[in-house]
Amino acid sequence: MSDEVNVNKMPLKAVILAAGKDATTAEGQSLVLKKLGDHTIVEYVVQNALQVAAPDDIYVVVGYRQQEVRDQLGPKFHYVEQEKPRGTGDAVLQVSKSLAEFDGDLLILYGDTPLFRPASILGLLNRHYLKQAHLTLLTAVIDRPLPYGRIIRNAGGQIIDIIEDTEASPEVRAIREVNVGAYVVNTKVIATALQKLSPSPVDGDYRFTDCVHQLIRSGLKVENYQLYDQDEVQGINSDADFERAEFILQKRLYRPRRQEEQNLIAFGTGGWRALIGEGFTLHNVRRLSQALANEITRRSLEKRGVIIGYDRRFLSKQAGEAAAEVFAGNDIPAILLTEDAPTPLITYATAIRDSAYGLAFTASHNPPEWNGLKVFRGDGSLLLDDETRQIEKEANALTQNDVIKLELDLALEAGIVEKRDFTNEYVDAVEALIDLNKIREAGLKVIVDPMYGVGQLTLGTVLTEARCRVTFIHERHNPLFGGRSPAPNAEALRLLSSEMQEGNYDLGLAMDGDADRVAILDERGEYVSINDILVLLYWYLHEIRGERGGVVRNLSTSHLLDRLAKKLGEQCYETPVGFKHIVTGMLDHNALLGGESSGGLTIRGHILGKDGIFACALVVEMLAKTGQKVSELLERVYGLTGRLYFVEESLPATPEMRIAVPKRLKEAPSSHIGAYKVASISQIDGTKLFLENDNWALLRFSGTEPVLRLTVEADTPEKAKELLQWLRQFVTAESGK
Repeated sequence: MSDEVNVNKMPLKAVILAAGKDATTAEGQSLVLKKLGDHTIVEYVVQNALQVAAPDDIYVVVGYRQQEVRDQLGPKFHYVEQEKPRGTGDAVLQVSKSLAEFDGDLLILYGDTPLFRPASILGLLNRHYLKQAHLTLLTAVIDRPLPYGRIIRNAGGQIIDIIEDTEASPEVRAIREVNVGAYVVNTKVIATALQKLSPSPVDGDYRFTDCVHQLIRSGLKVENYQLYDQDEVQGINSDADFERAEFILQKRLYRPRRQEEQNLIAFGTGGWRALIGEGFTLHNVRRLSQALANEITRRSLEKRGVIIGYDRRFLSKQAGEAAAEVFAGNDIPAILLTEDAPTPLITYATAIRDSAYGLAFTASHNPPEWNGLKVFRGDGSLLLDDETRQIEKEANALTQNDVIKLELDLALEAGIVEKRDFTNEYVDAVEALIDLNKIREAGLKVIVDPMYGVGQLTLGTVLTEARCRVTFIHERHNPLFGGRSPAPNAEALRLLSSEMQEGNYDLGLAMDGDADRVAILDERGEYVSINDILVLLYWYLHEIRGERGGVVRNLSTSHLLDRLAKKLGEQCYETPVGFKHIVTGMLDHNALLGGESSGGLTIRGHILGKDGIFACALVVEMLAKTGQKVSELLERVYGLTGRLYFVEESLPATPEMRIAVPKRLKEAPSSHIGAYKVASISQIDGTKLFLENDNWALLRFSGTEPVLRLTVEADTPEKAKELLQWLRQFVTAESGK
């Protein structure tokens, strides 16, 4: 039971009115017993009551369909039978008889109003206690006509009456403030009012709102708590109401900070990420570590231990240390890296140690106010969706008292936590896959932007040992990343481009904050898209290094890879977004290369994860071995594949969009995008519309950010812009409904 509200707190009982002949579906099912998301409608009402009252303090009034309600809610609540359906006032009266000796307050909720936010119920109670009111009711100011009683106030703003919609004049109906049907009232006060209650002349029912009228007019202290989210006002009395409630509930799931506000851990496509101090807290780090430790113990993998690493973000090191304490407390050996390290290095260390799990505390390319955690299996691949769902569910159920930990100094002294550095081993692994001698012979001049991240030491070691003349910018430790996201896009690399043009460099390289993504600038300082990098490297591996195998890409990555694979007699395989899916595809098909348009890639024989450091080294080897510039190599490959023009745009994704856009696409799939015929549609991840000649368009909501990504690829830049404009108009039209 919550103790959030305890100012002048009286003892509290909760009453849920679920006795009436409530509305039914077209099939005759009771609407309050219909599933809305994961729960029935009445269960949502009970959940709101449970946050402020223990089960033994909750009274459910039943009558019509009473056995169904009892069966649905279970035996832990009190059930009060209303023998005849005589209205809500009579229903509360039956409870009042059972509570004749109770001296406290009643929270009264209707069984068909499931959409009140938990915070609204707490706000209602808090205001009631602070104002020391006899009655406090929930109100809202609405902008659409609803059949609720209008709140009448005097010049001083005090509530002096409630006029029901059926009895209201046009002038009163114009009032926008309404009574939405939730109350806190003193038990003794309401008992007296209930005894005076008379039947309505309209239908003979004893209405609870008539008691409210009595209390208001009797001069007792009546207050209100106002809602500001009109979605909460939605009651459910018809199939149309239910459909709207379903939309509202789904929309809430996509509120950008919902998980953080509720202190929930939620994994996306690339691990768990959250705002520092909101969702990313050391408490949540410990809960998540305990859930991982529990899974290790269940599977008897304790001896394999864990690898724990971290990047340069705020709280990353502290999070790594907190996690190590939890694993130590659970008798699971932990290796804690001695300093901040690239994610690919942590992936590599996890795999060579065959650890139960590898943990990398990072938020990758997210803005500096974010942090998070990537969790790897023993082979270095990311956990799959079913695994992360199980872990996050268990972690969210844990409390601070469930976490077992051993202080770090004691754990280090005992040896169950060990500090180690894997830099040399990782660098050796990268260099084993690169022809250092060829690079030494080329004498290349390279400039690198690690974006204040963790890639400088390892990549600098590789390139220095390959005798490149290397210059670094933005290499110092700066957890603010220069005031921007450490994502290596064209806009963020303007200084790198400027330095290249002034310094006559052969190549510009960049990585994101945790060094698992790559970007390059050609010899002119011009940004080369990751799609072109993937095509170049696949061609290079296959044709120059003589390696064989297909290529794996996600569905938002260039179809030039498909064209090139076909030209080379190989196969290209498409996966959903998320590098874990690319790795799975590579293993399934023994593919040579896997990559994604956001900057991640790896090759067969290397780690089962993205590696921006290795990718940079491979690009340098490609220039050294071919003796050509990047622009020259691109023209060479375009001669095999032809051109496709890739355009991507991100729009802020409202919760409404996350429901409405996919629903419209599924219900009315398009046969054309403008003048262009749709050949097929895929909905394995978002909605992808395939056109002729490897042209396509994709609408997909990001799994790591609150954005809708619009992506197209077409034969010409003009056609790509046309397709993108169609997508933009589609989304805008849908969002405006």
